[in-house]
Amino acid sequence: MPVPAPAPFFFSHIIRVQPSDIDELNHANNVQYVRWVQDTAGAHWLAAFPSGEREKYIWVVQEHRIKYLRPALEGEELRCSTWLGDVRGALSQRFTRIERISDNVLLCEAQTWWVLLDPGTGRPRRIESHVIQRLKEPLS
Repeated sequence: MPVPAPAPFFFSHIIRVQPSDIDELNHANNVQYVRWVQDTAGAHWLAAFPSGEREKYIWVVQEHRIKYLRPALEGEELRCSTWLGDVRGALSQRFTRIERISDNVLLCEAQTWWVLLDPGTGRPRRIESHVIQRLKEPLS
């Protein structure tokens, strides 16, 4: 699963590996990476769509593909970056990279397919062009 280089615009935020993220092997558990991938997508959505607008949409995960490359250790700061790939009907492809800030080493790559649902019916809903555009542009 090769993840392409980030698009011209990508969203990033910083996290710190917490003691609760660490497993019996003394590194971040793989489940934490899944959470970070989802949290990064959520942070991007919340930044792009302010309260009052975002309630018109519900996103659910259809599929995660994650490639673990290096361990994350307690206390490390990580840069989580995400950007949109293909959009087809109600489906949106999102890529995520997680890198250690201290040396820019890539720890994880992920590809996630999200489905947009209508909050009233709970059924899939075509992603409107203005939604795609807002997620592919820098935040103002």
